[in-house]
Amino acid sequence: HVQLVESGGGSVQTGGSLRLSCATSEAVYSIYSMGWFRQAPGKGREQVALIDRDGGTRYADSVKGRFTISLDNAKNTLYLQMDSLKPEDTAMYYCAAGRRAHLWYGIAEYWGQGTQVTVS
Repeated sequence: HVQLVESGGGSVQTGGSLRLSCATSEAVYSIYSMGWFRQAPGKGREQVALIDRDGGTRYADSVKGRFTISLDNAKNTLYLQMDSLKPEDTAMYYCAAGRRAHLWYGIAEYWGQGTQVTVS
């Protein structure tokens, strides 16, 4: 039974930082690309960042230079380091795993339950 469990969300002031974590397993990241998505109230889900099995990364233009995605294989954990946060980053953030060709477009094999980030 595959589970993706996010943590690390919270409330922060503009310009602050947060680090999101997603507990995963080798069975997941050895097969799939992994990524972070977010959904703000009243808006659709949007991609934030993705990391491939070869370590390649991709970011949405809105977060480039501010967010960093990484995978710690030893801890079976996916991270999203978020710096210089803005109010428009406020959203529910989801961890996901899926095939490389599909994941960026929101087609995932597995989703986490989400963690709330609020920037004021």
